[in-house]
Amino acid sequence: MIVNRLTVDGKDYFLPDPVDDLRRRILEAVKSGGDYVNIPGLRGGTGLDILFSPGMPVTWVRMEIPDSPPVEEPHTLNLPGLDGFDL
Repeated sequence: MIVNRLTVDGKDYFLPDPVDDLRRRILEAVKSGGDYVNIPGLRGGTGLDILFSPGMPVTWVRMEIPDSPPVEEPHTLNLPGLDGFDL
């Protein structure tokens, strides 16, 4: 799954693909001197309206997230000299 992290003024917002239309709306808002743009929630919902204006720090990061977390193998400790203890 591709997830996009939008960082606006130090706050992170995680967005599903595609984000092309959202990027266009943010750029238009900045070019027009500032405007509100609705940032959709990662899992739906009404989202959040953010005021974008010229000079506001905005960064995008595109990340690939595995669909299921990797399974960790159980760890065993073999400590010499502790075989006779009931631990």
